[in-house]
Amino acid sequence: MRRPQYPGKRFLGNIKSKEVHDLDNEDTSGSGCQIDEIIRAGHAVTFEPDILFEAHSQGYDNCAKCLSGSHR
Repeated sequence: MRRPQYPGKRFLGNIKSKEVHDLDNEDTSGSGCQIDEIIRAGHAVTFEPDILFEAHSQGYDNCAKCLSGSHR
């Protein structure tokens, strides 16, 4: 689910965990992505350009829940 704080953005990074999340495929279950908590804690970052490759090039790993393919 896209967030109004980040209009037009699909990928959101968590600077604390160095994970990247796909807002179009967010896992909202109880143990899911918890994007709202990441934003509230001030740990959210976006990427320019807004592509998964850019997040990976900055050292972010895929969230196992919304992107799969995590290397951790």
